[in-house]
Amino acid sequence: MKSTSTPYDDVFRTLLNDCSKLIIPLINEVFGEHYTGNERIVFSPNEHFINQQDGEEYECITDTKFKIIGKETKNYHWECQSTADSSMAVRIFEYASQIALDEGEISVNRLTVTFPHSAVLYLRSSKMTPDEMHIEIKTPGGSITYSIPVMKMQVYTIDDIFEKNLLFLIPFYIFTHEKELEECDKNEDKLEILKQEYEDIKKRLEDKTVEGEIDEYTKCTIADMSKKVLEHLADKYENVKKGVGLVMGGRILDYEAKTIKNEGLREGKSEGRKEAARNLIRAGKMSLEEISECVNLTLDELNVLASEGAVKQGNAQ
Repeated sequence: MKSTSTPYDDVFRTLLNDCSKLIIPLINEVFGEHYTGNERIVFSPNEHFINQQDGEEYECITDTKFKIIGKETKNYHWECQSTADSSMAVRIFEYASQIALDEGEISVNRLTVTFPHSAVLYLRSSKMTPDEMHIEIKTPGGSITYSIPVMKMQVYTIDDIFEKNLLFLIPFYIFTHEKELEECDKNEDKLEILKQEYEDIKKRLEDKTVEGEIDEYTKCTIADMSKKVLEHLADKYENVKKGVGLVMGGRILDYEAKTIKNEGLREGKSEGRKEAARNLIRAGKMSLEEISECVNLTLDELNVLASEGAVKQGNAQ
């Protein structure tokens, strides 16, 4: 991931694109749904052109817009914001109304628009940050008000995250320690406590992988995105950035390689080894030679997998 001016939005979108199933528990948490995780998620383009009062158009990019298809189909629109912003309700209305218009249905004398279920994740919040926002639409035929739920990163402990399976939030968890980063950078004892907390996070992710609740690729992506957020948030705190970064990325592949190798030897199934290889190639953290040793596949077999189109061989070099 290249450095951009919107690193947290980029991490948010990367998680959605690469580990889309992780959004399901968030939807359940915020909207009180009961999705099982077996539903189909269909993403839509997130670029929209907003018509302004002067007739001009400007392009806006929503953080994400998708449908969950289960017993019924529902549209969702989710925004990620680093800091609470009084203009967020305006932007959500702009995005949501354009989404509704894009999918509107026109009959002879009627336009029907359906607004998506919108929500916002605030990475920073305070006691003054509301639990929901309200949008009131006044029309000649009457008024309607609907609520936009607010998810606040600061509210969730790491126990909450794992108990509710909100693994999507892990890369942003460092925000809950933002005010302590300077002290941790100067105090070895404080830094060690923070590192131990991330050791626990890594161990819990590894346990979920062994238990089959997430795959290796998802685990690697969560770890990678955690490091990306850390690099930006702790940019001025070299000790924190290095210490926590090593925890999330330093030794995880040793465990990963050992797990895959043992599973491959135990199961002896070609398809299982191939799937493990695909995950490692997509993660882009190991050479093909290293992957070959882990999963007992030849380099020729790995090159075939890398050229299938699901992954790019260049990421594995």
